Amino acid sequence: MRYLVWAIIALLGYTAVPPLVKLATADIPSDVVVLISNGILVVAAVGIILTADVSVTPYLTHERSIYAYGAGVALTVGIISYYRALAAGPVSVVVPIFGMFIATSSILGIAFLDEPLTARKVAGIGLAVAAIYLTSVE
Repeated sequence: MRYLVWAIIALLGYTAVPPLVKLATADIPSDVVVLISNGILVVAAVGIILTADVSVTPYLTHERSIYAYGAGVALTVGIISYYRALAAGPVSVVVPIFGMFIATSSILGIAFLDEPLTARKVAGIGLAVAAIYLTSVE
């Protein structure tokens, strides 16, 4: 159940990101805001690794590291595009569309990670699509 606490902390932290990015990009190029905000993330991650005394080196060539590298590429494309969208459009439209990753990631988990497809998940994904449509159409 500890993961639920982390999920709630993530929710609370990430809730503030879009409005803060929108405010910052009013006068600062979105790519600079990406560098500043994600630079803070990198510094924090390095600090956590150093504090935990975990060696990174053996994992750089681990057989599953290809997934970490792929996640980094996907994260780069997603976050840079997200910040550019926030700089150009309203938070109330951009965030719901971006938030569809919750449903699309669930679909990938079902399709490629052998996670079960249930009627409840189908209904949830359908309702998510409806919610995104209703909240993002101006």
